Amino acid sequence: MPTDMSPVSEPRIALLNAAHEAEATSRNFRRELDADIVEFHCPSGELPDGFAFDGVVVTGSRASVYWDREWIGHLKRWVREAVAAGVPALGVCYGHQLLADVLGGRVEPMDEYEIGYRTVQQDGENRLLDGVTDDFTVFTTHSDRVVDAPPGATVFARNDYGIHGFRKGRAFAVQFHPEYDMETAATVTRGKADQLADERIRRVLDGITVANYEAAREASRLFDNFLDYVREVRTDRATTG
Repeated sequence: MPTDMSPVSEPRIALLNAAHEAEATSRNFRRELDADIVEFHCPSGELPDGFAFDGVVVTGSRASVYWDREWIGHLKRWVREAVAAGVPALGVCYGHQLLADVLGGRVEPMDEYEIGYRTVQQDGENRLLDGVTDDFTVFTTHSDRVVDAPPGATVFARNDYGIHGFRKGRAFAVQFHPEYDMETAATVTRGKADQLADERIRRVLDGITVANYEAAREASRLFDNFLDYVREVRTDRATTG
């Protein structure tokens, strides 16, 4: 009997790049996502025409989800409809907050900026963090946070600043930056000179070491875990027709 030995195609992922300076964000996510990436620069008004993707990833941004900006409104509507259509989604930092917002959670500004390599704790089991230790190192940089996860969501990561990971249905979200390389971490930190004291910026820069970066690489496993999930959903859809 003939057997179809053709290779399975890579997952087709819509990368919704919400960063105003898109280049480094694009480079970091393309390095980590072993997939067929179709990228859209959201602050320029770019969004997909439809939902013909195996998954969607929403990146970080210097914007806040509660800002009154036309592109943010359009992005929220598209992501809300994509999730409702059953497209697996992953949100990182701003993407984490945006998914929380569109799914009924609450995002607010923080009293204190979280930035630098920090420890996050897993809160129960979740497949996005399969293979990651219970207490793990990540690079963080955010001044907003998810105060309330969406109704029905499962929170799977936290630290003393609050929620760092949740899942609702096929949507996963993390507050930290598993995609950052050392260059990006340093550049972003220096860019906070108008928001943070010089001494704090120096402390964060001093903490951007090879040892901390290598420790934080463990969390980047979540990209492979997400893509594995995307493939499972694609297979289920093909099987059930």
